[in-house]
This record gives sequence, structure tokens and C-alpha cells, in this order.
Amino acid sequence: MNQPVRTPRYKGVYPVVPTIFHEDGSLDLEGQKRCVDFMIAAGSDGLGILANFSEQFAISDQERAVLTETILAHVQGRVPVIVTTSHYSTDICIARNRHAKDHGAAMVMLMPPYHGATIRCGEAQIYEFYARLSDAVDIPVMIQDAPMSGAQMSAPFLARLAKEIEQVAYFKIEMPGAASKLRELIRLGGDSIEGPWDGEEAITLLPDLDAGATGAMTGGGYPDGIKTIVDSYFAGDRERAAALYQQWLPLINYENRQGGILTSKALMQEGGIIGWAGGRHPFPPMLPEVRAGLLETARRLDPLVLRWAR
Repeated sequence: MNQPVRTPRYKGVYPVVPTIFHEDGSLDLEGQKRCVDFMIAAGSDGLGILANFSEQFAISDQERAVLTETILAHVQGRVPVIVTTSHYSTDICIARNRHAKDHGAAMVMLMPPYHGATIRCGEAQIYEFYARLSDAVDIPVMIQDAPMSGAQMSAPFLARLAKEIEQVAYFKIEMPGAASKLRELIRLGGDSIEGPWDGEEAITLLPDLDAGATGAMTGGGYPDGIKTIVDSYFAGDRERAAALYQQWLPLINYENRQGGILTSKALMQEGGIIGWAGGRHPFPPMLPEVRAGLLETARRLDPLVLRWAR
């Protein structure tokens, strides 16, 4: 079983915090704070904010600043917070990273630069992008290797970034064949790879843990369930971790393949944590049949989200 040599500063379950809106599309900051409090109470080792599952693509720059400052101030250091700051522009990313760090972020996470379906950068530009980001802040930079960017970054290239760029030490791998890529990344990068992480709502969590993942950035609706899997695994009880993974997998699958971005909000609304579970227009609402199936699946597991605010 592959393991990174360097002891990670950050490990465990870091679920993505959804962005909470009122029904008119405005930010619901009080609901946002309740959401964060629930996620910490559910045992999250840390939090990720403004990620794709936070609908960062539908949020203005001013709202991004408000959310960053509001959430980090409300967390008050209870857990580390990773702020996603992805953008095509290097200079905009640098400004976002500095803002996040100045307000208490433990780490920033960025996809490689892209725009739309056709604008991509080659390895030379991606290398320089992350090198400039590293030079601008003294907190870790996590590379998000996800299909949304359309960039093809090989394990040897990612390992090179880790070896040569000071702050690049964490990697969230969400591409097909994630476990194989994690193994190759760890093999090639050695002690330059501080944090090889799993993502994609934990749909590949157990194989990724077997490959050496030390962190998981998952959906935000049931951190307590994901924690039982990860904690059992890190305690050396793989059989219990496997049994728990099989137990929670139907709900993980429902989020990854059915409910998507709105899943955690639907669960939080059902549990009375937030008032409205929708996204910002034009993001489509969850179909009533999908919501019913999600809640039926969740109730069999009795996650804290359905009980915490009652």
C-alpha cells in the first residue's frame, strides 16, 4: 500500500460547504452560518468553500469576498478551511489567494487555467501559473485535477510541480482512474507529495484510500458518515472501513449520480438547517422524485443532518 513520506499538516474529511441562497437568489448568510456549524458538529476535520459544489461559477467577485470573510470569521479557527480560488487569470487568482490567506484560510485550491469548452493552456503555462501562485502566498496550494477544467495533467507532470514549486504539495484527484493516478503520483513524487486527496463526492473513496489518499473532499450533507469510513481506515481497521463504505455507498451514489450539487442543501433543508435548497438561476431545481429518493436513502442511514437542528 502506497503512502506519502511527508507527514501531512492537513488530513481527513474536508467536505465542501454549499452556498446557501434565499429563494430570490440572494445570499442567505445566516443560513450559511448554520450550515457551517452543522458541518463542524458532524465531525468534519476541515471545510472547503467556494468549490464547484459551492456553485462558485454563479457567484460574483463581491459575493465571493463576502462569503470568504463571513465563513472564515464564523469558523474562528475551529477547523482549517480550504478556499477554492480558481480563475483563468493568474493575477486574479493571486489576489483571491492573498485575500483568503489574509482572512485565515489554511490552504487554497485551484484548477489549472481554462475558460469554456475550448480555451486551455499547455504544460509550460500551467507550470508558470502555479509557480506564480506559490511565490505570492505562504500557504499550501492544492491542485484540483478534475474533468471540468478539461486539462490533461499527467502524474509525472503533477509530481514535477510538487518537487519544483514550493507551496504545491496537495492534490485533489478526481479524474477517471483516480486510484491509479494517486499511486503513480505518490510513487513519482515521494516526500514532495504531502497530501494526495480523494474527491468526487467519495464515489471512489475506498480504492483511493488503498492507493494512499490521506484526505477526502466530499459533499457536505453527511460528513459524519464519511468520517466513520476514513477514521476506521486510518485506525488500521480496513474491514470495518469497507463495511461502512458499502453501507454509505447508496447515499454517496445518490449524490454523485442523481442529486448532484443540490444534494447537501436538500438534506439540510429537510433537517431544518436551512430554509431553501435551490441553486441560483439558471441552475435547474432538483426533481421532486429525485429528492424523494434521496431522502428515502438518507433516512435508512439516519445521518446527523436530519436530526441536528430538530
